[in-house]
Amino acid sequence: MRIGIDFDNTIACYDGVFHAAALEKRLIPADLGRDKNSVRDHLNGSGRKDDFTELQGYVYGARMELVSPYPGFADFVRAALKAGHTLSIVSHKTKHPILGPKHDMHAAARGFLEARGLMGTSEGQINPANVFFELTKEDKVARAASLGCEVFVDDLPEILAMAGFPDGMRRVLFDPESQFAGREAAGVERLTSWAAIAADLNRERN
Repeated sequence: MRIGIDFDNTIACYDGVFHAAALEKRLIPADLGRDKNSVRDHLNGSGRKDDFTELQGYVYGARMELVSPYPGFADFVRAALKAGHTLSIVSHKTKHPILGPKHDMHAAARGFLEARGLMGTSEGQINPANVFFELTKEDKVARAASLGCEVFVDDLPEILAMAGFPDGMRRVLFDPESQFAGREAAGVERLTSWAAIAADLNRERN
């Protein structure tokens, strides 16, 4: 089975990371909520929207060592590859931040995957040739179509709702915080962990 997987907030978990990076830059009070939205709302609400935009580039380009894969993802990769599935990472992000230093965010994401042992040429790793960072959502969908993805996993319902994916492709919404519970779109399956995704694919195989 050919499985496509998004990167940001699907593989890479940013819980607490924006808070830590904002503290490094002395942008927020220490007692602010640790989630990304609290940091964003604090900066935007105090007229510092550009500070948040630059912070995103800093995290995605220079501080990926603060980021961890979601629990269970590494186990999913090993099990899926052992079962004979083909895994591709297909994401979209600009190559350089809109504001601030021109970090290469594509290279930083690849560095994250290598450092965590998720991408490489060894057994149980995703082949680097199957990792794609596109510049637009439309290019992302076109890439998934060109790869013939039979399953695609993403954290954004609006991506999974886009036209252009292969006909009959299973659309899996990764929703670890259950923020979309009860709001599932037609044709989209909502799962809340990589363990659940692995179990679901294993049931289908059996």
